[in-house]
Amino acid sequence: MTPLFPLPGATTPLNRRTFLAGSASFVAAALLSTRARGAVAAAPKFSAYPFSLGVASGDPLPDGIVLWTRLAPNPREPGGGLAPEPIEVAWQVAEDEAMTRVVQRGTVAANPAWAHSVHVEVSGLQPARWYWYQFKAGSETSPKGRTRTAPPAGATPDRLRFAFASCQNFEIGHYTAYEHMAREDLDLVVHLGDYIYEKGDSAKAIRPHGQKEIFTVDDYRERYAIYKSDRALQAMHAQAPWIVTWDDHEVSNDYAAEIAENPDKQPPAVFLKRRAAAYQAYFEHMPLRRAQLPKGPDLLLHRRVEFGRLASFHVLDTRQYRSDQLQPLLQPPSPAALDPQRTILGDRQREWLFDGLARSNAGWNVLAQQVPVAPIDRTLGPEVGVSMEKWPGYEFERRRLLRHFRDRKIANPVVITGDVHANWANELLTNFDQPDSRNVGVEFVGTSISSKGDGTEATKDAAAFRAENPFVKFYNDERGYVSCEVTPQAWRTHYRTVPYVSRRGAPLHTRATFVVETGRPQLNLA
Repeated sequence: MTPLFPLPGATTPLNRRTFLAGSASFVAAALLSTRARGAVAAAPKFSAYPFSLGVASGDPLPDGIVLWTRLAPNPREPGGGLAPEPIEVAWQVAEDEAMTRVVQRGTVAANPAWAHSVHVEVSGLQPARWYWYQFKAGSETSPKGRTRTAPPAGATPDRLRFAFASCQNFEIGHYTAYEHMAREDLDLVVHLGDYIYEKGDSAKAIRPHGQKEIFTVDDYRERYAIYKSDRALQAMHAQAPWIVTWDDHEVSNDYAAEIAENPDKQPPAVFLKRRAAAYQAYFEHMPLRRAQLPKGPDLLLHRRVEFGRLASFHVLDTRQYRSDQLQPLLQPPSPAALDPQRTILGDRQREWLFDGLARSNAGWNVLAQQVPVAPIDRTLGPEVGVSMEKWPGYEFERRRLLRHFRDRKIANPVVITGDVHANWANELLTNFDQPDSRNVGVEFVGTSISSKGDGTEATKDAAAFRAENPFVKFYNDERGYVSCEVTPQAWRTHYRTVPYVSRRGAPLHTRATFVVETGRPQLNLA
């Protein structure tokens, strides 16, 4: 049997050269602090279990994966309860859950400048197969995680199963949806933002966290520690690789680029310091690659994750580069929204997206992003009210995206969306002003994990919403997640919901299932 985590001698120093050679490409630039150039603690003593926040993996490639953990014996304390010194962490990847057939191993320094987080970019693995991984620091061993590599670039697998989720306000409800998600046989999970919420304690809190509104990097680190203490969330992270992106609450509600929700209280120079702290803490707590290493208030989050030739995930960031929201946030379609200078993506991200879509050879092109694309009229009755905080507030760019789907004949565009704490299934039209115009894609909007609290399945406004928005084929106001099965021939989406989150133990229901056939962008109720 292969020994578990053979380590160098307890006092062996790890200099810069050996550290970089043995770290499996950890984020080197993030570790070259003054303390990291000296000795790294190879046999640390911990006051409590250091892997309290669990393990995770993400952004699979055909030959590799990102592995994540963070050392934090007392995660709510500054520094996670650790001295400000680098600590050596060993990692290994095996072909079996018992960890007897180890195929990759190495050591990395967990640096205090990055909250003793660890991001290991493992390569040299076989495509399209499951692996197990584990970390060790001192005498302590992490929980095991399971992960999966992507298929070969030229292969078309028979099936992809994934789930997507968003909006998990810890205070407002339990993460029961993740308990059910963990029972599905999923290849990966996509999280579409609002992983944390930044405000102070709520009067409606089911699980009060005892923090005020957060502004500093230590504040954000503590908030992530609170959220990651949830056992259901930890279990789902350890079950399969994740693809993550953010929305607004990872920083501050309704922020737009350098503009805070209340710019009079937080002018751009002040807000950017907060954004830098939030972006650093986000990177520290997510299974992201060195390409996503933040540089002050900037973090390059948009990227592509390929699942062979079956599906391409175009992961978007609709917060960091957007123009400010028009006010009021709910209003009739606005001529101002048609200003060509207004953007939700920014010029560089938009061109990256359009170019990637045009070049894609994937059977399904998935836009993994935050806010609804469909221009949903949310004001019942003769008046019209669409949200200026969603894509309709950037109407010129929204129409340009749909024209790109049509003109470049993009193969099977599917938009997956979070943000709005409700389930919607929308057909995307070439021109929404002409309801009989051609469909160019579909949009699945997933509800929240817990945000908004208990919902109801029998929503009285559901029929009215659909009547006013004929492109809407489903609406539901419960909590839960969305599960998808993708084959070369069809895409099948299941809306999974739980009836309550205010207490534990809610059962799971499938409220609707839609099928989209390849080459036919319309929603068919199964």
